[in-house]
Amino acid sequence: MTTPTTRPFAQVDVFTSGPLTGNPVAVVLDGTDVDDATMAAFARWTNLSETTFVLPPTDSSADYRLRIFTPGGELPFAGHPTLGSAHAWLESGGLPAGDVIVQECGIGLVTIRRDGDRLAFAAPPLRRSGPVDETVLAEIRTALGLAPSDVVASNWVDNGPGWIGLMLTSAERVLAVRPDFAALGHHEVGLIGAHRDGPEGVDYEVRAFAPGDGVPEDPVTGSLNAGFAVWLRSVGEVPARYVAAQGTALGRAGRVFVDDDGTDIWVGGASTTTISGTVGL
Repeated sequence: MTTPTTRPFAQVDVFTSGPLTGNPVAVVLDGTDVDDATMAAFARWTNLSETTFVLPPTDSSADYRLRIFTPGGELPFAGHPTLGSAHAWLESGGLPAGDVIVQECGIGLVTIRRDGDRLAFAAPPLRRSGPVDETVLAEIRTALGLAPSDVVASNWVDNGPGWIGLMLTSAERVLAVRPDFAALGHHEVGLIGAHRDGPEGVDYEVRAFAPGDGVPEDPVTGSLNAGFAVWLRSVGEVPARYVAAQGTALGRAGRVFVDDDGTDIWVGGASTTTISGTVGL
């Protein structure tokens, strides 16, 4: 049996509004020489929505390279692992070459900026957008117990994870959904609805379902919120700056801050390290 290598490790709570209210990500801060099978096995073992491995960049423009795994496999990009890994990298002594952090991952280079006491990433372009096939939409509505009148609009918002986004009539309708995960199958679906009288400072409620990746409901989802922002800003459905709550249905209180500065759409939130130490891999 091969002796495992001891590697620095952190578990970071991302998009948090207080202790243990966000979405945890497991971050292996030195993934050098960890093979693909071990990365996948460790992600299954942590059983978090994502586990990441920090590696030296292959692109000279990047500060580090990140590989991102769900319990079901590898993703080219995900938002809360991007912010949580950047937070852990900075805490461990990482120094960006410029004014921003540049992460290399499966979709290319992602820019991360400091936003007060928060980090925010620039939303990547959508890999797939446009209308959702009516047959697929009907399957999703059935699995989520939605009537056609509950859905204001729908669109592909694929930016790595293959999200299908649905805007519902209200935040209350979003929170009332009780998914049939078996019926939802491989579809990766996000819901957003506006609050009329929600928590202070919160404009929208978001939920994310990805049972095919081993994540029936994700507590707080940066990639989905980025996809929603890119889509809904393009059609004028949301303001340039807003705050989304996510995780309410799971007893969390995640907060996602969106800011369209006219050049980039920034998706950010607070991160805090909950566990730090080493892991043998």
